[in-house]
Amino acid sequence: MPVPLFLPGCLLAVSLLAGCTAPAPQPAPDEVIKAATQRLTDACLTRHGLTPSSPGQSPPPAAEQQRVAAALYGTGPAELSIALPTGYVVRAHTDGCLAAAQQRLYGDQSRWFRASVIVNNLEPEAAHTHRSLTEVRARHHADLADWRRLRAHALTTATTVLNNPLQTGTSRP
Repeated sequence: MPVPLFLPGCLLAVSLLAGCTAPAPQPAPDEVIKAATQRLTDACLTRHGLTPSSPGQSPPPAAEQQRVAAALYGTGPAELSIALPTGYVVRAHTDGCLAAAQQRLYGDQSRWFRASVIVNNLEPEAAHTHRSLTEVRARHHADLADWRRLRAHALTTATTVLNNPLQTGTSRP
């Protein structure tokens, strides 16, 4: 019995269509870490009885904004500080919801602070010291390696936080 000519064509079309479904595009690592940071800081603010801001929402009264900022960024003198070759000094708090999120994601907030400040300021350092960016990167090879390790840790932790809503606490999983 001969096979109808349209049947092989239909089978080919079905197999092609089944193979054309591409996996959903993966968000960039920076976006994953940013989303997890937002989730962690929002959960922290909520635990403190504060309402996290959201796009399109009218700003709260000034006193509430100050309470949110203090809970988010910490208070008192900054505990972390690094002087850059450009003369700028960058400081950060180790208290506050953002610091807690960084500690959770990166595993070591003070190491992340140091590595990220240095890596984010390589170009200004090169311009300030009149060295090539390649020379400055070579000088900070260990800082770049530390930044990569900590960021990889943050990406893994961020993925866990985003895939499991119960992972927004500040305790380790």
